[in-house]
Amino acid sequence: MGKSGDRDGFGNYDPINDPKKFNLLNPQARNTIALPTGGWVVVKFQANNPGIWLMHCHMDIHVPWGLSVAFEVENGPTPSTTLPPPPQDLPKC
Repeated sequence: MGKSGDRDGFGNYDPINDPKKFNLLNPQARNTIALPTGGWVVVKFQANNPGIWLMHCHMDIHVPWGLSVAFEVENGPTPSTTLPPPPQDLPKC
């Protein structure tokens, strides 16, 4: 597990005991996380940029295997956290 042991582990995630080890006061800031084989990882992030965002493995072949997730970040309360409406001439599906 290395230095990131406060946010990942081997085997199944234990919702009772594992959160007790989380470093919520001074967590690492990073954009790449190594997931242990047969393990889990906890990711904390601020969703402040509206749109659909893909979180995925670094190997494209893993995406069709289900090793990815899409987050839908809804509009926020300010203009800088709100997407503009689609153009009037945008074709409908």
